[in-house]
Amino acid sequence: MKLPKVGELKPYPEMKDSGVEWLEEVPAHWAVPRLGQIGKLSKGSGGNKDDELPKGIPCIRYGDLYTTHSYFIEDSRSFIPKDKAAEYTAIKLGDVLFAGSGETIDEIGKSAVNLMQNDAYCGGDVILFRPSQQVDFRYLGYALDCRPSAAQKATMGRGITVMHIYGNQLKYLTFPLPPLPEQTAIVRFLDHADRRIWSYIRAKQKLIALLEEKKQAIIQQAVTGQIDVQTGKPYPTSKPSGVEWLGELPKHWEVSRVKTEFHCLNHHRLPLNSTERGEMTLQRYDYYGASGVIDRVDDYLFDDELLLIAEDGANLALRNRPLAIMARGRFWVNNHAHVLKPKRGHLEFLAGVMESLNYLPWISGAAQPKLTQDRLMSIAIALPSREEQDKVVSFVAGETRHLRVGISGAESEINLLREYRTRLVADVVTGKVDVRNAAARLPSEAEKPRPHGSPDEVRPAHTFEKAPL
Repeated sequence: MKLPKVGELKPYPEMKDSGVEWLEEVPAHWAVPRLGQIGKLSKGSGGNKDDELPKGIPCIRYGDLYTTHSYFIEDSRSFIPKDKAAEYTAIKLGDVLFAGSGETIDEIGKSAVNLMQNDAYCGGDVILFRPSQQVDFRYLGYALDCRPSAAQKATMGRGITVMHIYGNQLKYLTFPLPPLPEQTAIVRFLDHADRRIWSYIRAKQKLIALLEEKKQAIIQQAVTGQIDVQTGKPYPTSKPSGVEWLGELPKHWEVSRVKTEFHCLNHHRLPLNSTERGEMTLQRYDYYGASGVIDRVDDYLFDDELLLIAEDGANLALRNRPLAIMARGRFWVNNHAHVLKPKRGHLEFLAGVMESLNYLPWISGAAQPKLTQDRLMSIAIALPSREEQDKVVSFVAGETRHLRVGISGAESEINLLREYRTRLVADVVTGKVDVRNAAARLPSEAEKPRPHGSPDEVRPAHTFEKAPL
């Protein structure tokens, strides 16, 4: 079945006022209950991270909820030992799990329905909803975390540094509820659409991964002296660097240290909590954290061209995203990223060098990896002259231009697909479009269990980039 455009689906023949401002009109035969009217909310128990094991009994924590792109939980990234299970809250198939806290308003109350049929538990920062009347719990998965419901939950968030939401607030969450057969038809339609959307996204992600791999190989070779960018071949002469992780260097390259090549501007950083950022209205400037831009704010701390290196977080070890991020113009940086200003080198070249490093020998902390300023500044790096750095940057820009264009195009398509999915779910579960006939015409494959899990995140474009030449 071809994915329908939202505009191709017809509206319901008869509508009524829902009595809820954010919901507006709903189909005349639909109910509009509050969550507390159809089931019971309770707070989870347990939550000691020291209990976690690589394998064991599945345990859902709030982080599993606000990092997922799915409306459903089919497995867990966290596990607990059997002898600790009694300290946690058991969850059943069809339970709705809400994240009880988060760092931003958008994370508050992020929910997903448990589809695990085996024994599973949740931690203390999860709020559990269990229906007391017959509903299609998969419909609740879509309806309770669609865009209108998420906006309603955001108004319930309370807190300063960390935002919280509670069961006595969530019980007032109002949502549309069609008759049970219609709930099932809606789920059938959305499951079918979801399968195809994620299939398209995965195909684009595979393309991006391939293009990124090719681009990174070019960058790695150029900034580490494996090839001479003027000839495209290895340098004719080399020398020992005297540093184990640097190995052999082109004969005219020199060994330096991060503290020799950069000024550290960490003393200018200033964190802003989510409430402070939420009260800002202009939002003109990027707000950077360890993983890049995480928000927009009204003011700026820096007006420069600088390099940001993650100070903490799992990405220091996992390297799922870039660690070296170029920031240009006016922007704000919190206390989770080191701020470096080149003393004499080319920013793009140095970004490539810093991204190519293996930081594991300098990271401290197992549960929360951290790269301290002193350790960062002590790292040895190998560099050519500034003139040769400029040539490397020009070479890389030319050699990777077609790859960057392909990556950008694929990322744009993924964003469009995700926005289409979000809008489609919202329109279907709020009764803006009638999918009953479309669901009835679906092929038999729609009856099979569907994979609700989302594909891995696309790694953002590498930091060794500049404006298209």
